[in-house]
Amino acid sequence: MYFKRIVLTLFLAVGISACGSFGTPNTPTPSVPSATPEPPTPTPPPSAAVINGEYITIAEFEAELARFKAAQTALGLTVTDEDANKTVLEDMVAQVLLSQAAREENFAVTEANLQSRIDALASQLGSADALTQWQSTHGYDDASFRVALKRSIEAAWMRDKIIAGMPTSVEQIHLRQILTYNEADAQAALQELSAGTEFDELAVRFDPVTGGELGWVPQGYLLDASADEAVFALQAGEVSGIIATEAGFHIFKAIERGEHALSPDALLAMQENALKQWLADQRETGDIVLAP
Repeated sequence: MYFKRIVLTLFLAVGISACGSFGTPNTPTPSVPSATPEPPTPTPPPSAAVINGEYITIAEFEAELARFKAAQTALGLTVTDEDANKTVLEDMVAQVLLSQAAREENFAVTEANLQSRIDALASQLGSADALTQWQSTHGYDDASFRVALKRSIEAAWMRDKIIAGMPTSVEQIHLRQILTYNEADAQAALQELSAGTEFDELAVRFDPVTGGELGWVPQGYLLDASADEAVFALQAGEVSGIIATEAGFHIFKAIERGEHALSPDALLAMQENALKQWLADQRETGDIVLAP
């Protein structure tokens, strides 16, 4: 995402001196020293949020909100004002946190680097004029676009650094499931298991296509937290009770358990989880003030 920044308005408080004259003409007139002017104090701009002293101004928030809504409309999607406001502000806060961390890691975007990126974008669009037109269409001028691009480059660098630390092989469970769409069927399946029916036989009955095969699953991969917790309490060969999720009613069996290479989908999910956790930690420890 790209953002705007506005120039802070400065107000200067100037002290005014005065002097009085007392006594006779032969008496020296005592002078009152001039007050030292107060140093200029930045007046905080109207802001949607302040993240560790860095402002997200109302102006840049509203510009990004307009871009987000336009993108949703272009995709044929509808979003409430409340959801749009929340999504945009959360994303902007996340980007600022990432860009701040990149600078703390001594990652620097020089003017030469920035200009190179801008030249590449202009080339992709066909010309510098085409890029200028794109900026105008999306609510940027040259200065705000450079600020936004710099911040996005910093944030992307930090994001990549975080996810690069995710191992490609972790402890996982090879899972199979019996999935039903009502609790009565799940209870009936559980009774059959207790009576000695093979798990695989029931799994195939309820899902002839996959036989209930879920493959190797790392902790944190399952979308439902209660299912994830129940699964990782299992040892190889053990079967869970009935676990209700939005997808239906599950009975899981742990086929194997041990360290295993992450699938591409699982690796992506783990990287996303790592990034979410990093952002949650930064929000917890950072000085973040949101506008009421």
